Amino acid sequence: MATMFQDDGSSSVTSSSLQGFTTMSTTTTASPTLLLSSSSSSSSPYPWLKELKSEERGLYLVHLLVACANHVASGSFENANIVLDQISQLATLNGDTMQRIASYFTEALAQRILKSWPGIYKALHSTRMTIASDQIHAHKLFVELFPFLKAAFVVTNQAIVEAMEGEKVVHVIDLNAAEPAQWRALLQDLSARPEGPPHLRITAIHQYKDVLDQMAHILMTEAEKLDIPFQFNPILTTLEDLDFEKLRVKTGEALAISSVLQLHTLLAGEDEIEQKSTSPLMQQVSQGTLRELMKEDNGSGSGPGSGSVTSTKCDAFLRSLWGLSPKIMVVTEQDSNHNGSTLMERMMESLYFYAALFDCLESTVPRTSVERLRVEKMLLGEEIKNIIACQGSERKERHEKLQKWFQRMDYGGFSNVPLSYYGMLHARRLLQSYGCDGYKIKEENGCVVACWQDRSLFSVSAWRCRR
Repeated sequence: MATMFQDDGSSSVTSSSLQGFTTMSTTTTASPTLLLSSSSSSSSPYPWLKELKSEERGLYLVHLLVACANHVASGSFENANIVLDQISQLATLNGDTMQRIASYFTEALAQRILKSWPGIYKALHSTRMTIASDQIHAHKLFVELFPFLKAAFVVTNQAIVEAMEGEKVVHVIDLNAAEPAQWRALLQDLSARPEGPPHLRITAIHQYKDVLDQMAHILMTEAEKLDIPFQFNPILTTLEDLDFEKLRVKTGEALAISSVLQLHTLLAGEDEIEQKSTSPLMQQVSQGTLRELMKEDNGSGSGPGSGSVTSTKCDAFLRSLWGLSPKIMVVTEQDSNHNGSTLMERMMESLYFYAALFDCLESTVPRTSVERLRVEKMLLGEEIKNIIACQGSERKERHEKLQKWFQRMDYGGFSNVPLSYYGMLHARRLLQSYGCDGYKIKEENGCVVACWQDRSLFSVSAWRCRR
């Protein structure tokens, strides 16, 4: 695994700000608007804002953000504009946690307002480009600055090694092949088996060729060094457009599937499925290739989900995976409910979740760090904007709690496999090696949940096909 480090930083006031907010009624958040409407129209109408102490400022920012979201949800854009103006006096990308996070939520709320005027919104975003190398770099920074995915990789690999004991041919499908270090570690684990390493094939799915090429080079080199028979099968595609035929699952091989922060992107509802019915995945569904797995309640269903029809792309996708008969499937997801039907639900849940992530950085990385700003802006900030500003199939960041994934996986035909104590112990030791008391691991229904302080952030769960 990559080098881990710890920087001492000042403690953030975000947690106390949010805790203080929850003790008050959200109806009080209307007061900032009243203050503003009576303010002078001078160039600096709110000089008193600069005099707020850090904790007061944090609590006030929470109130302002919720007030603004209420105005946006009700269509009161003029009042929302007034509150946005006041937030701008306090928020900054280089400040403490609450100031930084407020900047991204403010931009998200402003984007949501602008989407009411599609012409203006498209004109303002017509020259914006998403550069693949920037996204790839932001993801790598996230893995380096936070220990959560490294802990998930350790738990995932341990579950795969235990499930594949005695198997001679092993096939691993990575639904988002972004981190070669995970599979490099798996190669090393398998090479140390008393019975010798199996023949290993890794199918890697990613939308960027550079990522797949880099992973192929690293893993082929490692396998040759360890003298492990190895094949690498790259698939250049998004998860939504995956053609299952290209997975090339063969009879007689033991199959493992790893999904890291991917399944939630397929949680769009039935109406959104119809909007993208031309993708290979949805063509499979419409053409009946999953028909036997998804029969309606007519007494003849025998596959997972018998008794009801598919309601999301994720449900269809899980049933397709069930049809591959994996011996083990390990799922890592954000452990928070950002898939609520209303803006206010998503606003409150995401405030707590992302405040905890920003707090991690506040406690371990200097505020002036360019790497910190980059991961906040290009990864976390973009997720916030997607959750708050986007609707329908455009909203991909639909995170859900572990309990909900239990329901979805059960509906998809999977049974939970309790993770071993050995895997949990390794994950806990990895977090402890960062030297920061805020990182914690807890066990929940046989699964691993990684936390910051008492806030659950990421869950890792293992599953097998139920026949």
